[in-house]
Amino acid sequence: MSTTAELLKGAAELFPDEVVTSAHVRHLDLPSGAGRFALITLDNGFDHTKPTTFGPASLANLNTAIDQVEAEAAAGDIVGVGITGKPFIFAVGADLKGVELLKEHEDALAIGKGGHEVFKRLAALAVPTFAYYNGAAMGGGVEVGLHCKYRTVSKALPAFSLPEVFLGLVPGWGGCTLLPNLIGADKAVSVIIENSLNQNKQLKGQQVYDLGIADAIFEGADFLEQSLIWTAGVLKGDIEVERPVIDRGEAWDQAVAKGRFIADGKVHGAAPAAYRALDIVAAAKNGDLQQGYDAEDKALADLIMGGELRAGIYAFNLVQKRGKRPAGAPDKNLARPVTKVGVVGAGLMASQLALLFLRRLEVPVVLTDIDQERVDKGVGYVHAEIDKLLGKGRINQDKANRLKALVTGVLDKAEGFADADFVIEAVFEEIGVKQQVFAEVEAVAPAHAIFATNTSSLSVSEMASKLKHPERVVGFHFFNPVAVLPLLEIVRGEQTDDASLATAFAVAKKLKKTAVLTKDAPAFVVNRILTRFMGEIQNVIDEGTPVEVAEKAVEPLGLPMSPLVLLELVGPAIGLHVSETLNRAFPDRFKVSPNLAAVVKAGKRGFYVYDSGKPELDPEVAALLKQGDVVLTEEQVRDRVLDAVAQEIGLMLDEGVVAEAQDIDLCLITGAGWPFHLGGITPYLDREGVSERVNGKKFLAPGVASVPA
Repeated sequence: MSTTAELLKGAAELFPDEVVTSAHVRHLDLPSGAGRFALITLDNGFDHTKPTTFGPASLANLNTAIDQVEAEAAAGDIVGVGITGKPFIFAVGADLKGVELLKEHEDALAIGKGGHEVFKRLAALAVPTFAYYNGAAMGGGVEVGLHCKYRTVSKALPAFSLPEVFLGLVPGWGGCTLLPNLIGADKAVSVIIENSLNQNKQLKGQQVYDLGIADAIFEGADFLEQSLIWTAGVLKGDIEVERPVIDRGEAWDQAVAKGRFIADGKVHGAAPAAYRALDIVAAAKNGDLQQGYDAEDKALADLIMGGELRAGIYAFNLVQKRGKRPAGAPDKNLARPVTKVGVVGAGLMASQLALLFLRRLEVPVVLTDIDQERVDKGVGYVHAEIDKLLGKGRINQDKANRLKALVTGVLDKAEGFADADFVIEAVFEEIGVKQQVFAEVEAVAPAHAIFATNTSSLSVSEMASKLKHPERVVGFHFFNPVAVLPLLEIVRGEQTDDASLATAFAVAKKLKKTAVLTKDAPAFVVNRILTRFMGEIQNVIDEGTPVEVAEKAVEPLGLPMSPLVLLELVGPAIGLHVSETLNRAFPDRFKVSPNLAAVVKAGKRGFYVYDSGKPELDPEVAALLKQGDVVLTEEQVRDRVLDAVAQEIGLMLDEGVVAEAQDIDLCLITGAGWPFHLGGITPYLDREGVSERVNGKKFLAPGVASVPA
């Protein structure tokens, strides 16, 4: 058997670029004469913008620190050991950059074992151990603390989670085994499965304490000082830590069943991580920790060598890195300042945009519309949303007053836009209407003003074609709800100049949106792919496949909602409009469904009614449907849908709609909420052999979102 040190040394050689975390040991005398104490501080030498992680060399450093305190504890030189982090950061888990490089199952197994062997030594020390969660703690950062006997948490802690399942892993350094044995299976399943699959929801310090993960909670300002006073009380016997008895009976099994129900609802069995985690939690019921650790090691290694995790890491990197440095964006120094924003329209979309520009840019925002009642309603919506923020304590009274004073509404565009630097329209989706709006704006706005359109499918070039200065028109397509979905498709028209485009990207960054540059092609990226996807579902229904079979066919993808529920959210009329736009552009691939047209004509909001609480086909819609007699199986439907999507993406890349397949995936993740375990979609199409079947080649190079060759 190799020693822990040898194991970690071998792993470190596979990962030469690790940002190494040090584990500094210092000694201090605890208050009230409680004795000499060793405190280990995890620190990678960078500020809080580069959080501390555990790669193999970092684990080796912690292992060396434990060698030292183990000897001191055995010699009776110290009464306890504590572990904490640098300012604002405790530790955020394993270094994923290293995981990407692993090619062999045994190397992946070594990473799991290495973490376990080091962390287990904390639990085995001859003196009590304490974790002081002073700042952000995720994954392995949470787990190293679980191996200690006692834990305190800062009230100021902003983020605490076990996000592994979200990425396609399991909490594999003790999380699946220790957490349910500490706080019970039900609460543990909430943290490991529910929060993770709920867009990686984070816990705050108070919640960590309320769940029973930490034994004490202190203010952020003097957190370490208070933790040490508390530690002294525990060691002297003045403070007794009581923990509830864990229910190892039926409640444990029910918690695991609840976890499976949640996982089924989110990923429909399509991604293995949640189920592997639940198997380990289920087995942890007997309290045999080593058995749990061994199961974690195996699950980690299997998942690291699987496609979902590689796709998950790829998706994570797209959002964190590519999303912050958009491909093809012009030099940011060309961007012009934006000191006032005009919004044409005061309907719901326009009002949401006005609110976003107001909150992020904090400059005057003026809305216009065709009558005073609409203008007042739009301004009223923004004021009401600001009041909600005030009520929730997100802003103070002074800021609320300031923001309200910055938003106004006028009927006269000349009055509203004469000094605007950026004017965005959100009016009816009809090319003639939009051309007229821009002609009116051009007549009154300053020569340097950028004109943005929130169109979802119309040609930006055509919209700009009748202006004197078409070079200042840019597509600025948001996704609904604007406050929730991060994507912003920035569309370059045929004549859009670099300064206008650079300004659009600068504004997007201030709006905290993920901007992707797209060519002015029909329906841009997300709506083109979704319309082809939904269109194929609609086609098989029109041809004769039952609605429920067509819907169930794509469940294994684990999408956020089924196609017809999505259609309801978008609105059947908008769905029909986009399919008509695409049908004019590409009649051979985009059909206009007569059944969808009939549903829209009948004024129906969607295909389903929810009388029983579950979606059921609306009998009135069922009566409208005229179907053929071609009935496909779920598998046949799925193949047809995936083939259609792979074909469309291939054509979009050939047309240069975006720079690379990575941009398509970034758009689907941030604009349509497609799952990380699919990597958006192209890694999944590659993995399932669809890309090669349809296009004769994969979308991504080997090792990108897959195990390196």
